[in-house]
Amino acid sequence: MRIAILGAMPEEIEPLLEKLDDITRIDYADNRYFKAKYKGVELVIAYSKIGCAFSTLTATVLIEHFGCNMLLFSGVAGAISSELKIGDLIYADKLCKHDLDITVFGHPHGFVPEGQIYIYPDNDLISIAQKVAKEKNITLKEGTIATGDQFVSSSEKKEWIKDTFNADALEMEGYSVALVCDALNTPFFILRAISDSADGDAGVDFDTFMEKSAKVSADFILNMVDELS
Repeated sequence: MRIAILGAMPEEIEPLLEKLDDITRIDYADNRYFKAKYKGVELVIAYSKIGCAFSTLTATVLIEHFGCNMLLFSGVAGAISSELKIGDLIYADKLCKHDLDITVFGHPHGFVPEGQIYIYPDNDLISIAQKVAKEKNITLKEGTIATGDQFVSSSEKKEWIKDTFNADALEMEGYSVALVCDALNTPFFILRAISDSADGDAGVDFDTFMEKSAKVSADFILNMVDELS
């Protein structure tokens, strides 16, 4: 088993690297990848850089070049649902791309021909996450995560995404990673810890809480690896 663990920013993978020994750094495709073993499981860890293009590239490299047969994403997100507070954990039960718009041709938001509005993670990995949450007494929420190449800090935009996609959280990489994994038949799981409320205070909240939220997400992902091992 070779598991890919992906984040978007260095802060999202540093809590993982701090807990691993015998790490080998590999530079490839203008990025850095870290190979390690954890309880007999081979890991390849990377941060993609922010946004859909970079995360698409990195997810593809992890699967096609490094031969990972499973991908776990750890990171932070902005809350749309009023039930989500800073530090809460949410996993995607489905993902959409909120800024994909060819509605002028009669298609719904988030859809392109031969594509799909929503992509669904692996049910077995969801079950493992739920088991970990129960055993560790961790509150783990599920919901629709919306991805787009923009940091949303507008209440109006946030409400539009909520109404259009029935979304619960916002980020900038999940759907593109899901698209790659779905196309390459690779089981995946997208986990996010809430860092802000995607409103007028989002920038301030993100800077304040991002590292703490990223650690919450990374710790949970490593607990999942424990269970997988």
